Amino acid sequence: MAESSTEQQLVADTRAAAPPQRRSRLAVLALLLALTATALAAWQWYDARKRFDVLQQDVARRLAEADAVSRETRSLAAQSRDESRDVVARLGQIEARMVETQNQRLALESLYRDLSGSRDEWTLAEVEQALLIANQQLQLAGNVKAALVALQTADARLARMDRPRLTALRRVISQDIERLRGAPYVDVVGMALRLDNVMTAVDTLPLAMEERPQPANDAAAPASGGFWTNLWRETMQDMRRLVRIQNAEKPEAPLLSPEQAFFLRENLKLRLLGARLALLAHDEASFKADLNAASDWLRRYYDIGSTPVASALSTVKQLAQSEVGIELPDISASLDAARNLRMVRERAAR
Repeated sequence: MAESSTEQQLVADTRAAAPPQRRSRLAVLALLLALTATALAAWQWYDARKRFDVLQQDVARRLAEADAVSRETRSLAAQSRDESRDVVARLGQIEARMVETQNQRLALESLYRDLSGSRDEWTLAEVEQALLIANQQLQLAGNVKAALVALQTADARLARMDRPRLTALRRVISQDIERLRGAPYVDVVGMALRLDNVMTAVDTLPLAMEERPQPANDAAAPASGGFWTNLWRETMQDMRRLVRIQNAEKPEAPLLSPEQAFFLRENLKLRLLGARLALLAHDEASFKADLNAASDWLRRYYDIGSTPVASALSTVKQLAQSEVGIELPDISASLDAARNLRMVRERAAR
């Protein structure tokens, strides 16, 4: 019993001494925890400070980069503003040039319209002139070929214009061309030229009274001989030349004074000129009458043995056998149509 109580007492003493030791252990533990916390806090502060420094350096670097970028951006912005002003100025110049080009284009269009109208007027004036020439060639000269060429030229000019409103005029010209193609052809120009050649040669044609016999062909005497022999031979030759005998197979040619010869030539020219005028007027009766009279005068008063006279007489005879009294067609319809078209355009322009 006593031992049991003693053990119980020891146990109780041990339990009574245990709390102070535990408290000291807890205090040490608490101190260790505090030191650990302090060390941890210090490490965290150091780490945070280090990170802050790094962050600060990064921020500074980024700010420097941003500043550089900002300066570059400002430089680019200034350059962009300058380029924008340059572009605006160029756009203004381009717009001004476009306006000027537009004005020039409008002016050119107006000028083209004016020139186009003037060109049409000139072409129509040329066509009217060609038609007038065709009528003159046909009525005054009776030249069907020249009139046909003039009509075809006028039709070709109208065809190049290619205007629908000119179709009626081209139709009338085409009808006149067909009339000329169906008309009989007389070479009035060629015949008139042949008459002109004869008239030009009249002043040089020899008259019959001017005809002289050919001198006798004396045999050439030998050069040898004495003085008296040569003198006798030459004297006899001169005596033979004093008298000539000629056979006259035609009536004696009338003798004309110089004044009469002059008027003969002038009257012959007038006859040939009258024949030329009758040819142009297609007056066949007057044409043949004048040529027959000219042919008779050539045979009577001129030396028909002469080559120029024979040629002129042959030409006059050939022309006298030609038919010149043809009826020419009327081609004034095309000229009237052209003039009417011009009057209509002039009224429309007013």
